Amino acid sequence: MSEPLVVVENLRKVYRSGPKEVVALREVSFTAHPGELIAVRGRSGSGKTTLLNQIGGLDTPDAGRVAIDGHDVTAMNEDRLLALRRDTLGFVFQSFGLIPVLSAAENVGVPMRLTRMPVDERDQRVRMLLSLVGLEQHANQRPYELSGGQRQRVALARSLANRPRLLIADEPTGQLDSQTGRQIMQLIRALVRSEGVTALVATHDPGLITLADRVLEIHDGVLRETTPV
Repeated sequence: MSEPLVVVENLRKVYRSGPKEVVALREVSFTAHPGELIAVRGRSGSGKTTLLNQIGGLDTPDAGRVAIDGHDVTAMNEDRLLALRRDTLGFVFQSFGLIPVLSAAENVGVPMRLTRMPVDERDQRVRMLLSLVGLEQHANQRPYELSGGQRQRVALARSLANRPRLLIADEPTGQLDSQTGRQIMQLIRALVRSEGVTALVATHDPGLITLADRVLEIHDGVLRETTPV
């Protein structure tokens, strides 16, 4: 087996509100290999989002370590974290996060503009990504003109703009009906295969778990691996 892309070791995160402490992560450890689709399962408040935020460098743990492609994320300064999120990670959120005044194509192109990709190359990749998610006919439509499922497809295409090695998706089907949600999860699985990325997908929907290669279940901050059924 190839070397793991993601290594999480003894991750601990505690939130404090006055004298009260809430332990969100309790010595969490796991690895993720290239080309894996891993579902992180758990109820709301179980620690799924906290875990993904630590891995993506959006928050810092109280103890433990996260490494991506051999680089210690927990030791990075803000400039290195920005470079990591720009060049190595792709994010998909429940709320889509699209820019309302931009078309689907323009939203997908935003990360490539930030890296100053040449215009011709950028336009070609935007067309390819929209085709990959089945929205080539909707390139000029703005988010309010698209369905929820279509908006999430645009968000997926945008997350792949800069050819990330790791895709982090936090409840990407949470605002969608069950049928559309399954279609989005199937699309993520197809993109993992075609683009060769590793994907960590947080969900509490048992109907989506069967599409994952592995399942990590988190309960009260404790992580254990289960078998997809």
